[in-house]
Amino acid sequence: MAWLEVLRAGARTTVQDRGRPGYARLGVGVSGAADIVAHDGANRLVGNDPRAATLEVTLGGLRVRAVGPATLAVTGARAPLTVNGEPRPHYSTLHVRDGDEVVLGLATAGLRTYLAVRGGIDVTPILGSRATDTLSGIGPEPIRDGDRLPVGSLHGELPIEELIPPPAPPGDPVELRVRTGPRDDWFTPASLAALVHRTWTVSTDTDRVGARLDGPGPLHRSRHGELPSEGMVTGALQVPPNGMPVLFLADHPVTGGYPVIAVVVEEDIPAAAQMRPGCRIKFRQLRR
Repeated sequence: MAWLEVLRAGARTTVQDRGRPGYARLGVGVSGAADIVAHDGANRLVGNDPRAATLEVTLGGLRVRAVGPATLAVTGARAPLTVNGEPRPHYSTLHVRDGDEVVLGLATAGLRTYLAVRGGIDVTPILGSRATDTLSGIGPEPIRDGDRLPVGSLHGELPIEELIPPPAPPGDPVELRVRTGPRDDWFTPASLAALVHRTWTVSTDTDRVGARLDGPGPLHRSRHGELPSEGMVTGALQVPPNGMPVLFLADHPVTGGYPVIAVVVEEDIPAAAQMRPGCRIKFRQLRR
């Protein structure tokens, strides 16, 4: 049975799949790959079942050794990729031999890189998913140096193509489409205008739970008082009392008590998941 030996885990490497939907009533979030498009692309290149788990690597720094032959693919953030010291391309199928070392350097663009192995990372599923939820602690522990990751059997035939085109580079600023609400009526008209007409910046306070944003000034409420806790979704722009929005990502809390001024559309979540500290954002309002 093939497996991957983790020689260097990197800063924030976790096992991720498509998450565990359907458990919000129990207080369990979906979690799963922050950039689902990159995750799915890596699985596609190695012929995996969509349920197969990958490694999500934040800012690079991963080093693994193949024990037994394996077929791999790397997608997402552009981190220099080598096999036994030789550069290899992203978004392509890679066949490695027993003892080969695969190294991801520090990402030069984007935030999260995905490594898929044919068959998937075969850790024990919890509530039907192998995803690590960093907020609740559900799922496998984050990857550590010395871990041995078994390779599963969630695969079919290899695809005909061994190379797929990477996504186009994001603009500067990154444009994220939003629909206002459900609590936009808690904010002044000037603050609603500022949300979509001003440029925002991802702060250093960002992780799989969400990204705090810096901007030209706080968003002001038109209503005061406490809002009863209500359900939260990935992409929600929640505004705490300091007036600076927080963009919720894959491991966001299931409920929250601060008003949500707008929600990023689902199709733009992968781009949001790749924004590193310092990235600039422009929100474009869509009609409801």
